[in-house]
Amino acid sequence: MSKFESKWIRYCRPPPRARCRTAVCLALAVGLLAAGWQQVSADPGYAIAMHGEPALPPDFSRMPYANPDAPKGGRLVQSVPGSFDSLNPFIVKGVALQQIRGFVVESLMARGHDEPFTLYGLLAERIETDDARTYATFHLNPQARFYDGKPVRAEDVLFSWQLLRDKGRPNHRQYYSKVATAEAIDERTVRFDFGGTTDRELPLILGLMPVLPKHAVDAATFEQTSMTAPFGSGPYRVTAVKPGASVTLTRNPDYWGRNLPVNRGLWNFDEIRFDYYREANSLFEAFKRGLYDFRVETEPLRWHEGYNFPAAGNGQLVREAIKTGLPAPSEYLVFNTRRPMFSDVRVREALTLLFDFEWINRNYFFGLYSRAGGFFAGSELSAYARPADGGERSLLKPFPSAVRSDILDGSYRLPVTDGSGRDREALRAALALLSQAGYEFDGTVLRHRSTKAPLAFEMLVTTRDQERIALIYARDLKRAGIEVSVRSVDGVQFDQRRLAFDFDMIQNRWDQSLSPGNEQSFYWGSEAADIPGTRNYMGVKNPAIDAMIAAMLKARERPDFVDAVRALDRVLMSGFYVIPVYNVQEQWIARWNRIERPAATALTGYIPETWWRRPPKPGK
Repeated sequence: MSKFESKWIRYCRPPPRARCRTAVCLALAVGLLAAGWQQVSADPGYAIAMHGEPALPPDFSRMPYANPDAPKGGRLVQSVPGSFDSLNPFIVKGVALQQIRGFVVESLMARGHDEPFTLYGLLAERIETDDARTYATFHLNPQARFYDGKPVRAEDVLFSWQLLRDKGRPNHRQYYSKVATAEAIDERTVRFDFGGTTDRELPLILGLMPVLPKHAVDAATFEQTSMTAPFGSGPYRVTAVKPGASVTLTRNPDYWGRNLPVNRGLWNFDEIRFDYYREANSLFEAFKRGLYDFRVETEPLRWHEGYNFPAAGNGQLVREAIKTGLPAPSEYLVFNTRRPMFSDVRVREALTLLFDFEWINRNYFFGLYSRAGGFFAGSELSAYARPADGGERSLLKPFPSAVRSDILDGSYRLPVTDGSGRDREALRAALALLSQAGYEFDGTVLRHRSTKAPLAFEMLVTTRDQERIALIYARDLKRAGIEVSVRSVDGVQFDQRRLAFDFDMIQNRWDQSLSPGNEQSFYWGSEAADIPGTRNYMGVKNPAIDAMIAAMLKARERPDFVDAVRALDRVLMSGFYVIPVYNVQEQWIARWNRIERPAATALTGYIPETWWRRPPKPGK
């Protein structure tokens, strides 16, 4: 029974000789019920879920995938491929250490990694919104402090929102510009109003907004690259920087949030060092020598044959294949449709037919990979090989030409070759499509009938594994009269050219969650196609895609949301904007046994923030 109900009953239950109170009771009941209803409907919550209710109760004490008794101390050394020239991950310029976010700069709320998309209190201890999610009010934790001991205030939240909206990365600018008005209700309360925007994810997007101190950030120089780390409130401070080589973080002993339920069992190392390696083979050799503590393996050949050194056989090294609940991470060859030779969907489909996955998987990957069309492989969100239901068809009805009939009815399958590397049927089908697109042979070169321009392009790669795939693909395309050059560049140059859309074709992967949302506009929304720094690398501009993303963001119930994501998947597949290369159903993790982790694994897989260093045995 609620407090206001109890008060009403105690006052209004009429004693034998007090029937005259009835009218007063009725009036009080109406007032109390109205006040009580207002209180219940606007009661700020400890958490917010994109769909449904948070999985953990208000009095939860820890995350289920963390060990609250994990010992503190020691050092964790992680590897990072490539190099860096900045410590500010919130701007377009430079290549920064991404772990600054979370370790150093915190957000208003923290993800629950056992759920598709749920946030729990961090800098903001509570969030308030309405059923339609037309606004979001964040109530800051009175204990929240920046490194210098100054409290996190509403003015810091507003400052961060304005700074990132105006000068942050394109995704920040895109997301935060959807806010119509923002105001500080008091010193620790901030309200954002959305002005009728039908985007139910916006309260969660704002909940993940990094918060910077107004008193310690120079807005005028914010967009400049710097080796000075952002000033934060997080569990670690940057204590040492070796440009291009390493960044060291040291645990903050005065961290304000160490006892929060979302943090119990996390941030266990006294020191975390990120070591950079420019070349993949040297990176692996360093791991074999124990120079860093764990690696996520992405190369099947290495996973299958490379771990045969002594430590892997005597128990010093632990190898784990972790199953997650997420869509399978997939690699793609991406067409830059801004380039004239890739503007015709028939050309893109023909080049998809000429990719011999079966040969590559058998000869390079020991058959360990699979692949699927679309971008949500292996999850309920995938539309591949699944007929569209009524909800999807209704969403797609205004765009009758957006989805191919075989993709709509679920009968489409990626081409399967005979694995010989010289599949005649695949070549014949590809040449037929290329002929429809206006290409014909001129000797051994495929040229456009009208312009006489050869069908030729460059594949930009940055790792040896990417180069192997590119070279074998170039070999197969040569049989069709298509000239391909493969250019290998270092990681920094690759990132710069990718962000500037300065390429013909690259290999890329988009990691997807079980709750895709605003980031989908950043990946393939029409507006993002013209903004350098977004991840719409293919340059797609399609009103059907924009409409399906909007439908995702409006969905209140999970079934409607799934329909919208599958419809989006079908439009993307129909455009042949990428060639699916492979996906893997597991996370391959190798770690030295000096590093331990909780027995429970999160829905999203491994989380190094929950790991710890094994304490030395007594007497040692």
